[in-house]
Amino acid sequence: MDTIKVEIITIGDEILIGQIVDTNSAWMATQLNQYGFEIHKITSVHDNAQQIKEAITYAFTQAQIVLLTGGIGPTKDDITKHTLCELFNTRLIHSQEVYDNIIQLFKHRPNVMNPLTATQAMVPENCTVIQNEVGTAPITWFEQQGKILVSMPGVPYEMMHNMTTQIIPRLAKHFNTPNILHQTIITYGIPESQLAITLTDWENNLPQHIQLAYLPNNGLVKLRLSGISDDQEELKKEIQQLFNQLPPLLGDAIIAHEDITPQAYIGQLLKEKQQTISTAESCTGGNIAHLITSIPGSSEYYKGSITAYANEIKINILGVSEEKLIQHGAVSREVVEQMATGVRQKMNTHYAIATSGIAGPDGGTPDKPVGTTWIAVATPDRVISKKFQFGKLREQNINRATQAALTLLIQLIKHDNFKTN
Repeated sequence: MDTIKVEIITIGDEILIGQIVDTNSAWMATQLNQYGFEIHKITSVHDNAQQIKEAITYAFTQAQIVLLTGGIGPTKDDITKHTLCELFNTRLIHSQEVYDNIIQLFKHRPNVMNPLTATQAMVPENCTVIQNEVGTAPITWFEQQGKILVSMPGVPYEMMHNMTTQIIPRLAKHFNTPNILHQTIITYGIPESQLAITLTDWENNLPQHIQLAYLPNNGLVKLRLSGISDDQEELKKEIQQLFNQLPPLLGDAIIAHEDITPQAYIGQLLKEKQQTISTAESCTGGNIAHLITSIPGSSEYYKGSITAYANEIKINILGVSEEKLIQHGAVSREVVEQMATGVRQKMNTHYAIATSGIAGPDGGTPDKPVGTTWIAVATPDRVISKKFQFGKLREQNINRATQAALTLLIQLIKHDNFKTN
């Protein structure tokens, strides 16, 4: 079965000059793909009528569905509605239904209903108008020669609400889409190129309707199988059988059998075991704590963090030996292990992570160049530590150290069987 192709067009100068990041398209693509729609292309254009018309006209030659976000506010720089009227040879008319919806939205804030806001009730005459339950700008739906264009607000929460409750259900009902299925495993410690070499024979024997993608990120590599079929259950079985062949090939490099962030997976593992974690961070500056606590419900297993940048904090708060600091330096096995042990004891947790490194861009020495990082994980039974040599870029070093620390913790949690009582 052929896929239904979608092109997403984001409108706004603020995207093209880098003032904001286009998160809408990524979210829309993820949601649409789950319903069997294929994202053919994502385009960003200026608030310029000619560019918008050219982008839409070309998109209709490639895709059955065109989704627009942005440019439908009440101010002069929001020109999408007027441009769509030109493109579809129609005019703006007043919609009492939209006007009443706006009045209802602002019934407790009547001062917001000014003449500019009222212009949101002007809609193209020959479109289907879909009420926006969380904003003033209505959604407009055009159909032309079997193809569909939908214009939506660019405000992320408005777009997400309307895509979820209105647009995707309508598109799924309108089109007969095939089953697209993705399944992912996450690996760590094997470079992408080496993975490809290791999996050459396995990859060459994949069925034609199933494809493999390598998705590297800071030391992790996601392996994603994507398949398309009219029979969803049979496709699930096929993909699962293929993934069952990977553990003998990759061994302990596999850290998760689903598409999940390391911090979310840590949360799952700790909740299952009813265990807790704390962190002591130097070079990562609290980044590990930030990621762990970004997961809803992390208060069940995360107790706290000490960001110990200065040596006196390592000594006075974490109990690191001043003698060890002088003898080995802050970036050393001895110090990072004492940091992990100290924070675990102070926070009374089952696990503790500690990091100490030279993030850069300066501070390196011939013996310990920029990027040198020690990471330790402590449990009631033992402390394990590992030295890493990352690169020269500060932000990249922090992110890689964070990823390495979380991965080291995952590996330890999965293999540890210490008693928690």
